[in-house]
Amino acid sequence: MWAEYQICFIFIAFFAVVIFALVSHTHGPEGSAWDFDAGGLTAVTFVVGALTSILAGFIGMMVAVYANARTAVSAKKEGEAGWMASFNAAFRAGGVMGFSLCAISMVVLYVLAVLYRSHFSVEDKGKTYINYKMLFECLAGYGLGGSAIAMFGRVGGGIFTKAADVGADLSGKVIGVGDGKKLDE
Repeated sequence: MWAEYQICFIFIAFFAVVIFALVSHTHGPEGSAWDFDAGGLTAVTFVVGALTSILAGFIGMMVAVYANARTAVSAKKEGEAGWMASFNAAFRAGGVMGFSLCAISMVVLYVLAVLYRSHFSVEDKGKTYINYKMLFECLAGYGLGGSAIAMFGRVGGGIFTKAADVGADLSGKVIGVGDGKKLDE
């Protein structure tokens, strides 16, 4: 996993520079201009989204490893109790992993939105105006960063699929199903 993340870090650095350059160069009615503020904030948001995705992948793998062990131990119980216990262990671990990873990403996105809201606020005659269009355009980098790293995880071997396969194989071997055996044998 560390080898994949090393390549991801190189990609993040390179692509953040590309995003900075492309977002900073704008075309308007007055012609071409450079908005380094928007480009820099979008690039930072991209990096934060990518790092959040890496953190989510790491946490997900740790949960999956522990869940696989618990699922295999639960499958040792006799009869239907083994099936039920192993299914419940795997199902609960998947639920915990899914909800916790979504919560992490939403908290980070909320913090970014609050920080950027203060940055894009302008006071005029006692009223505060917020440029929400620019705020959300800069926050779009977060999704791009998270999606790019998720794509690396998917292409790099399907982290979650491999974890699920290992858990299923362990459970099957513990209860005597697998290696070509059928359930009715």
